[in-house]
Amino acid sequence: MKREELKKLDLTDEQIDKVMGLHGADVEAMKAKTDELGKTNESLQNQIAERDKDLKTLKKQAGDNEELSNQFKELQSKYKQDTENLTKELQQTKLNSAVDNALGKAKVRNTKAAKALLNMDEVKLNDKGELEGLDDQISSLQKSDGYLFDQGSKEPYNPQGGGGKTDPDPVSTMTEVFKGETNK
Repeated sequence: MKREELKKLDLTDEQIDKVMGLHGADVEAMKAKTDELGKTNESLQNQIAERDKDLKTLKKQAGDNEELSNQFKELQSKYKQDTENLTKELQQTKLNSAVDNALGKAKVRNTKAAKALLNMDEVKLNDKGELEGLDDQISSLQKSDGYLFDQGSKEPYNPQGGGGKTDPDPVSTMTEVFKGETNK
């Protein structure tokens, strides 16, 4: 979004500053989420690499020693479970990031509120990294809860024939009433 685009929409400088401020806040929030996801991913990858290194070291040390072999097997099963858990966490993080990104593209005003209305059990990431089951839910949310989405600027509502006053002025009506009572 650029200031020139907003100027073409005949917005005042004050309105443009407010829009740019709101947009900047959204961009910063998305950057923070992206940074957080990157750090989480890096941490998980480092943990997996450290565990793999520990397993190799133990395997070399174990040799024929039965006790060490048992410890190795225990650690191996523990690390396997940890790896599965970390992989699930990473997949969930990727899914959440993709959903946040899709909601951002759909111009959702509050992603947390919109996510609360989604059935996340139906949303999946396929092998290509694409979301499945989200577009239909976003479409139905746009119909049922349109206030959650930025619809852009709409034309003001000006019905035909609505230019004149239809209600009497209450001050002049009261003045006429009092004039009428004082003339009696």
